[in-house]
Amino acid sequence: MTDLALPRCPPVSREPSESPRLGFCCTFIPDPDPEHKTLKAAKDAAKLMNLGTVTMANLQRLGPAERRKKLEDVVRHNLAALERQVAWVAARPPLERLLRMASSLLPGYTHPTAMPLYAEPSFRALIEAGLARIGERARQGGVRLSMHPGPFCIIASRNPNAQANGIAELEYHAEIMAMLGYGSGWHPHGAHLNIHVGGREPGIEGFRESLSLISETARNLLTVENDESLFGLDAVLRLGDRIPVVFDIHHHWVESRGDYIEPDDPRIAAVIASWRGVRPVSHISVSRESVLADHDPGALPDFVGLSEQGHSWRDLAAHSDKMWNEAVNALVARHLAWTDFEIEAKGKNQASVPLAAQIGGRLGGIRAAA
Repeated sequence: MTDLALPRCPPVSREPSESPRLGFCCTFIPDPDPEHKTLKAAKDAAKLMNLGTVTMANLQRLGPAERRKKLEDVVRHNLAALERQVAWVAARPPLERLLRMASSLLPGYTHPTAMPLYAEPSFRALIEAGLARIGERARQGGVRLSMHPGPFCIIASRNPNAQANGIAELEYHAEIMAMLGYGSGWHPHGAHLNIHVGGREPGIEGFRESLSLISETARNLLTVENDESLFGLDAVLRLGDRIPVVFDIHHHWVESRGDYIEPDDPRIAAVIASWRGVRPVSHISVSRESVLADHDPGALPDFVGLSEQGHSWRDLAAHSDKMWNEAVNALVARHLAWTDFEIEAKGKNQASVPLAAQIGGRLGGIRAAA
């Protein structure tokens, strides 16, 4: 992509934005194209927009020069692909200018095999320049960025090795954000790194204590979300005095066995307060189409009724391909009055774009009524 001369980003606003956003997570799925007449052509089109990777075992089998070249080739591709994703999102209507970036941007960053390579000055300079350019373009285009480290990224654990590895992984994500230009202040431009509390032990209080073990940059970017089994919304709200809470509607529906929270619920006010002036982010998905094949799309799924029909909570917790339930989508429209949304459907942008189109009219109606 051609470099652009961009102005410096504006100062960070501490007030919640009035413009809602929703977007997809990590992987871009190209629209069907008549020119993609073969499976290979379709895969090539997707490859341009998505990150690649290399295993550490693969790198270890290579000699020093080949190892360096292989990793650099993957990183160059990933920087270009992320820049294309940001450009695509920035060209979308304002409602769709949100992107969760994939964690695999710099493969093996915390692994002993790759760490010496990433420390080389020329390689480091390549990465810093690429990420600085991408971050500037995101800010110029009004694209809100985030990352969501995997479930193994646990900062509180009774296992010292697991905790050390989890903190190292979190710091890797924080370093990426800093190189993108989001390394100073409290969630600048809404940027955040979202994780789960983790295992039952040491739990909420152990998580709170572990915050002192991470860098200031990581703390200022960190958010925590409710899950569907161990730590529901009420539990994670106990951390709201330290870090922002990401409200996952689908997780809450599963964990609470069917509760749908409306924007006037007092817990929503607590979520908003936890962000301290930054517009919150929430997550949304819905149960899989194959599980609820005959379900009325105009009716909210009834957890208790579906359970009585023999559906396990694990089946109901799994994410759908698209945002097929119009009643859930209407709930999202109501919550967009106070929060942005990351759409966690497996269809990625093929789910978020139709949702934005469907929700735009409802959102306009809500604003007019207000």
